[in-house]
Amino acid sequence: MDTLEYYRNAIKELLTRFSGSSEEIESQILFDTEHDHYQLTQVGWKNKHRIYGCVLHLDIKGGKIWIQHNGTECEIAHELVKMGIPKDHIVLGFQSPFKRQFTDFATA
Repeated sequence: MDTLEYYRNAIKELLTRFSGSSEEIESQILFDTEHDHYQLTQVGWKNKHRIYGCVLHLDIKGGKIWIQHNGTECEIAHELVKMGIPKDHIVLGFQSPFKRQFTDFATA
């Protein structure tokens, strides 16, 4: 399996692991393998309030996994490392480019 396919499968596994639907709130996993955009969103109603939002958003750009949004309490970058993704192939896209240089992960 080539690197790109491995990264796609790792992201799919990660999003699937974090998904979970209830009677009122549905988790939707969105895989755009043509453009390499991946999201986990929640849609539904809770106590008469509309629930809609992105929980996780990851992209593959330039051969690296970009974490664009992490709405979980889990450190997704470390989960990817546990799955065999090198730290220098993970970009914390939700952080400003200036701050990325102070992390153990890729800057871009």
